[in-house]
Amino acid sequence: MDIKLRCHHKIVQMIDKGVDIPNPFSIDVGHEVDVNHISGQGVKIYPGCRIYGEKTVISNGCQIGYEGPVTIDDCQLGSMVELKGGYFNKSVFLEKASMGLGAQVREGCILEEEANGAHCVGLKQTILFPFVTLGSLINFCDCLMAGGKSRKNHSEVGSSYIHFNFTPDGDKSTASLIGDVPRGVMLNQPPIFLGGQGGIVGPLRMGYGNVVAANSVLRNDFPEDNKLIVGKSYSGKTVNFKPRAYQGLSRIVGNNIIYIANLMALEQWYIHVRHSFLESQEFGQQIFSGLLEKLALAKKERIKRLQVLAEKSKITLKNESEEGSDTVGRNEFHERFSDIERLFTEGICDDSVERYYDDFFFEFERLRGKKEAKYIAVIQGLPAHVSKKGVLWLQKIVDIFCERVKAIVPSFKLVGC
Repeated sequence: MDIKLRCHHKIVQMIDKGVDIPNPFSIDVGHEVDVNHISGQGVKIYPGCRIYGEKTVISNGCQIGYEGPVTIDDCQLGSMVELKGGYFNKSVFLEKASMGLGAQVREGCILEEEANGAHCVGLKQTILFPFVTLGSLINFCDCLMAGGKSRKNHSEVGSSYIHFNFTPDGDKSTASLIGDVPRGVMLNQPPIFLGGQGGIVGPLRMGYGNVVAANSVLRNDFPEDNKLIVGKSYSGKTVNFKPRAYQGLSRIVGNNIIYIANLMALEQWYIHVRHSFLESQEFGQQIFSGLLEKLALAKKERIKRLQVLAEKSKITLKNESEEGSDTVGRNEFHERFSDIERLFTEGICDDSVERYYDDFFFEFERLRGKKEAKYIAVIQGLPAHVSKKGVLWLQKIVDIFCERVKAIVPSFKLVGC
C-alpha cells in the first residue's frame, strides 16, 4: 500500500473509531501518525486540518480547527483541548487548554489545565500554569508564567503584549520567570496581571499579585509580591553603542540560573506528583512522556543560550592594568561553564531535598484520596500546611542548584541567586 493510500486508510480508521470528520477529503493525516493514539470519544476535526507526527496524541473531547485550519505536528493533547486555528508543534496541551485563530505554538511549550490564548498568539519554549490567560496579538516566547487559583481568578496578559527575547548582540539568554514553580504549582497564589500594549525585556523575574499598568515596558526585576508597577518612560537620546558591553551581566546570568533551577524543580513535580494523576487518563503515559520531553527541550535550550553568552562574555585584556573584579568574574564564568552545564545535566543528590520531599509526600498521599481524583481539585484542596511543605521541597531544589553554581564561579557575583 503506497503512502497516499495508507494516509487515506488512517482517516477511515479514525472515522470508524468515532472521530467526527465532517469533510474527510479536506484533511491530511501523516503516514507516521498512530491512529491508536487518537480517541474516538467526542473528538471533532473540522475541514482543512493537518495531523502529523508519530508522537501526536489527541484525547477525548478535543475540538480541532473550529475557527480555521489547524496543523498539529508531534503534539500531545489532553482531554477537551480546543485548538481553533493555527500551527502547533512539539508542545503539550493539558485538559481544557485552548488557543484561538492564528496561533503559532512552536516547540517546547506546555499549556497546563485551562491555560488559553485568544487570536494571533505566538509561543515558543513557553510554559503556562493552569488558568493563565493570554489576550490577542501577543508574542510570549521563552518564559514561564504562573499565578491564580481558578478559572475566575487567573493570571492574565493583556492584548498586544511582547516578551522581548532577542538582544542587539544576538543573544537569547532571556527567559523570564513570571511567578515561580515552587509556589505556582500549589495553585494558591494571587494572579499576576500584565497590562496590554506593554512588554518585558527578558530575562526578568516577577512576584505574585503584581499588577503592571498598560503600556509599560519592564526592564528590571520585581520579585516582591502585590505591587502596582508603572513602567518608566525614557527621554530620547543618541549615544555610542558598544557591542558586548553586557552591563548587568551578573543579573542576567543569575536569572538564567534561577530559571533553569525552576525547570529542574518542575521536572521533579511532574515525576513525583503529576505522573500518578496522568496514569488513570486516556493516553496518560504518552502525555507524561511528552511533558518530560518538553522540559528536556526547555532545559537544553536555556543551557545552549547561556553557553553562547558565556563564550561572548569573555574579556581579552590588552594589558594587565585593565583587569578588574568584573573581568575576573566574567572570564571565570566562561572558563567554568562546562561545570555549570554538567551540574544541570547530571542533577543533584542531596539528603536535605529528600527529607523535604518525604515530609511533603507523606501528607500528600494521605490526603489525596482515590486514584481517579482530578489533579486540579486535589491540589486546590491541600491544606495550607501541606502546600507549604511542598513549596519548601521544591524551593530547596532551586536553592541548592543556585548555591552550587555560585560555588563553581565564586568570583562572579550572581544577582538573585
